[in-house]
Amino acid sequence: MPPLALFGVALALVIVAILLLRVHAFLALIGAAAFVAILTPDVTLERAAVDRGLSPAAAARLAHTPAGERVAESFGRTAGQIGVLIVMASIVGTTLLDSGGADRIVRFALGAVGVARAPAAFLASGFLLAIPVFFDTVFFMLIPLVKATRVRTGRHYIYYILAMIAGGTMTHSLVPPTPGPLFIANELGVGLAMMTIAGCLVGACAAGAGFLFAGWADRRWPVPLREPEAALAELERVAAVDVGELPPLWLALMPILLPIALITGQATFGTSEGGAVWQIGLRLLGEKNAALAAGALIGVVTLWKVAPARLKTSIGSALSAAGVIILITAAGGAFGAALQQSGLGASVEALVTTHDLPVLPLAFLLTVLFRTALGSATVAMITSAGALSGLAVGTELGFHPVYLALAIGCGSKPIWWMNDSAFWVITQMSGLTEREGLRYLTPMSVIAGTTGLAATMIGAALFPMAG
Repeated sequence: MPPLALFGVALALVIVAILLLRVHAFLALIGAAAFVAILTPDVTLERAAVDRGLSPAAAARLAHTPAGERVAESFGRTAGQIGVLIVMASIVGTTLLDSGGADRIVRFALGAVGVARAPAAFLASGFLLAIPVFFDTVFFMLIPLVKATRVRTGRHYIYYILAMIAGGTMTHSLVPPTPGPLFIANELGVGLAMMTIAGCLVGACAAGAGFLFAGWADRRWPVPLREPEAALAELERVAAVDVGELPPLWLALMPILLPIALITGQATFGTSEGGAVWQIGLRLLGEKNAALAAGALIGVVTLWKVAPARLKTSIGSALSAAGVIILITAAGGAFGAALQQSGLGASVEALVTTHDLPVLPLAFLLTVLFRTALGSATVAMITSAGALSGLAVGTELGFHPVYLALAIGCGSKPIWWMNDSAFWVITQMSGLTEREGLRYLTPMSVIAGTTGLAATMIGAALFPMAG
């Protein structure tokens, strides 16, 4: 079976398994990986391995390795590369929430810009908090504050909600250590410092476009706060919590900013062989696993100081959440590796070069297709990265592979609709109807994603070999 046809059948199996049969994403992806591995002929395996740079002897050994062993090896390699990072990021996020640090950051943002500019505060808070915290968790944490602010101001409810979503969803898909961008950076050979900086820049453009849409939608279709009396009383209590009971701002920000500073500093200043203490420290602590561990340690200490009785439960919750994400991401890595071994990379490369297709729009549209069909941004990014990773190493792109990673990340935004779990989380918790969800969330996802693609293409044109 030709690689493109094999890919199409495998993708159809994943879609049917997840959407129709309600199979867990881990089982769907690992099953698709096994399907592709079993149906890939030995001669194709060997040729694809040589194309990826393996020696003829190593390629021959791979061709004679059983399909199950190849899938397991790829699964383990991906888990080894990103497992510790996901665990540490999960600990950072959970301790940030449970210690009140996230609440402190939002309160500071609201205080800095004033209640009149609360939408901008929610935009910035969502953007920052979604770097180490999964988007669903960010939404759970911020929606009570959104409602409390609405009680205080009496207006702009949908503006607050959409602004927070615009910020949080973009870093969720563009900035490590969130699993999607972490995976595609690793798959395409992009350094975490480069992915973080570029992701923040493109994410800011995309989030800004979403923010403009949020303001326009609020003026055109305002939404009331639909809460019973008892819930309104609880919102008043949330709004009245004394900021003095929360951790100081510098401590709340440390688990997020320290890993970013260490990784960026190591990439910028710590790569030389200098013997200065600060260079040695950067080489040691700027390594991605160590940097995230430092942020997690600060988060743990903060929670221990604020609420020591909750520490064990909080860490247990973080580890449980991380375990599921690692399984799905590693299964996606096995699926991507099986696709590479099937010769898909060479087929996509030939398709691009033969028909002179623009790579970045192609990557964006392919990911949009996967996101719309599968309903998961992370799974869409993993699938696209597996299909397109050959382009990052097998051709002369003419630009840094970070732009390919960004195009995939932006493509994971459209199109939000009813097969996406986040669609239901947002509508149910904010009191929106399904029709309102389609009116607000779907067009904003398209606007933010396409704006991100435009920013990515401009960056690739002006600074093609950035970094």
